[in-house]
Amino acid sequence: EEIIMDHWWLFFAIGFVAQFVDGALGMAYGVLTSAALLAIGLPPAHASALVHTAEIFTTSASAASHIYHRNVDWRMVARLGATGVLGAILGAWVLSNVEVTAARRFVYAYLLIMGFYILWKSMRIASVPRKPAGWTVLLGFGAGFLDASGGGGWGPMTTSTLVGSGHAPRYSVGSVNTAEFFVTVSAATTFFTEIGVAPLEHFI
Repeated sequence: EEIIMDHWWLFFAIGFVAQFVDGALGMAYGVLTSAALLAIGLPPAHASALVHTAEIFTTSASAASHIYHRNVDWRMVARLGATGVLGAILGAWVLSNVEVTAARRFVYAYLLIMGFYILWKSMRIASVPRKPAGWTVLLGFGAGFLDASGGGGWGPMTTSTLVGSGHAPRYSVGSVNTAEFFVTVSAATTFFTEIGVAPLEHFI
């Protein structure tokens, strides 16, 4: 308990900074928090589980706001969310059952690539509109799998792809954030089923 209290401010700072960046860019909460939790010693599966548990609250608030402001295309939510849930369950299961050292190498490499990807996207002034995507089902599955197995990345992959493919930014962001709630709940539930609940003092 004393260890947790000693690290309370650290977790608070990680969450605050990550959400601040996410609010400014519309992405990166999962990537930043996962990287920070891995840096202080959490195993990849436990770090992703903790991140997705916290995201249940942030994504529910975000989804409620977008629904209230009518920014949600429910057809897009259904297509992204259904396969995103399947991908998240598979990704969480794989990460929970991979040897810790191998998982850590994969997650570090993934987070590094995703970090550069987010920086690249944030510096682009505008995307060139192309034909609207008709492959949102596959996009949802891939993004859900990588988000759960890598600790983050749903927003950067789905939102930027949809906007760059010609979808309206307002409905892309609203629909992606709404679908993310279901993906996050599925990932967190799978992690708790596979690895259970462990006190943080076991790792820090």
